[in-house]
Amino acid sequence: MGTALRITGLHAWYGESHVLHGVDLEVREGEVVTLLGRNGAGRTSTLRAILGLTGSRRGSIEVFGRETIGLPTHRIAPLGIGYCPEERGIFASLSVEENLLLPPRLRNAAGGMSVEEIHELFPNLAERRQSPGTRLSGGEQQMLAVGRILRTGARLLLLDEISEGLAPVIVQALAAMIRTLRAKGYTVLMVEQNFRFAAPLADRFYVMEHGRVVEAFAAPELNARMPQLQELLGV
Repeated sequence: MGTALRITGLHAWYGESHVLHGVDLEVREGEVVTLLGRNGAGRTSTLRAILGLTGSRRGSIEVFGRETIGLPTHRIAPLGIGYCPEERGIFASLSVEENLLLPPRLRNAAGGMSVEEIHELFPNLAERRQSPGTRLSGGEQQMLAVGRILRTGARLLLLDEISEGLAPVIVQALAAMIRTLRAKGYTVLMVEQNFRFAAPLADRFYVMEHGRVVEAFAAPELNARMPQLQELLGV
């Protein structure tokens, strides 16, 4: 497998606030990698820094082999990154179908999922295709936010707390979606507070604390690492 994302010595700031302190991590193509950590550990800031959505950045961020640390956001995203933020960003006045069709396809992408393929992943969206964003449940909004980035042709997906506050049946549907995407060759870097959701899905884990990575391990090591994770995360 090639490397989809390599971060080396990443520092980032919001104004004068220094939020990332030398983050190092790697995500290989076709992997699901989870960033674990308590609130404020720097996980969301890492996702935002990848896309240049923090303030100043220093270090190295390679996306599919291309250095992006000096690029603006509008030149980073077309390299094949799809970002699903915690707030979802659904356009409330548009219908489900209009939300799905709004983002442009990435110019250099092999081609994103069709609306029909997204409906296969999320049957709820097919049923609600003419419903405005304001009429969707939290779970349906999350499905729409993920479906929208899949349509662009992005192959590296940054998912921020996609299971937060959702009913168990929706969380199960999102887990099935991630397994399907992995089988199709997508690469996923996700931030998750819900450890029970993330643990069975990830190939590898990074644990963050105070803006830096403090532990890294693969899925087969998870059981042996549980005492340490309980101390770090309180899981």
